[in-house]
Amino acid sequence: MRITSLFSSGCRVAALMATLLWASLAQAQTLLVLGDSLSAGYGMSPESTWVHLLDEKLGDDHTVINASISGETSRGGLERLPGLLEEFAPSVVVLELGANDGLRGYPIQRTTNNLSEMIELSQQAGANVILLGIRLPPNFGSRYTEPFFNQYAHLAEEYDVLYLPFLLEGVAQYQDLMQDDGLHPTAEAQPVIRDNVWPLVRKALGDSSS
Repeated sequence: MRITSLFSSGCRVAALMATLLWASLAQAQTLLVLGDSLSAGYGMSPESTWVHLLDEKLGDDHTVINASISGETSRGGLERLPGLLEEFAPSVVVLELGANDGLRGYPIQRTTNNLSEMIELSQQAGANVILLGIRLPPNFGSRYTEPFFNQYAHLAEEYDVLYLPFLLEGVAQYQDLMQDDGLHPTAEAQPVIRDNVWPLVRKALGDSSS
């Protein structure tokens, strides 16, 4: 009787462990960050970027793919996105693009259209979308910078996606947190940026992360 009881107990333990393992695997999600130099980490090591810090905060339960490239435009992101969706099947797509479009003076509607297509592709693939907004330097003039900034809010409302109005909130206004070019944040600013994005990531993942 004792042997039978121990064997039965062992089976129950094994079954419980298998169930917990399966639940853990089922909850594991992949997060894809598609951005430009603000996410690629211009002027710093990959380990210093806000994306890497986000990966560390999420822990082993989730996988973070940083597909950001310095100099990337919304068009470039759109061209790469289908392949990334197919390869990684992310449950969350973080879009951080448009800044280089603005710095090059591209028509705002072109950027809006590209971002719109990326949101649609991501949603069609079953991913939750986080849209990160950008502000251009004031020397570009308010006639361009204001509608550029507002396009992100309009897209977020149209597609009902999670939205951060300004990625560099709490960073861009402090000279010591920006590199000498005035466009790129320093390594010291990366934890602030990570914390700006973190609440949206939690929501996108269903609050499965603490």
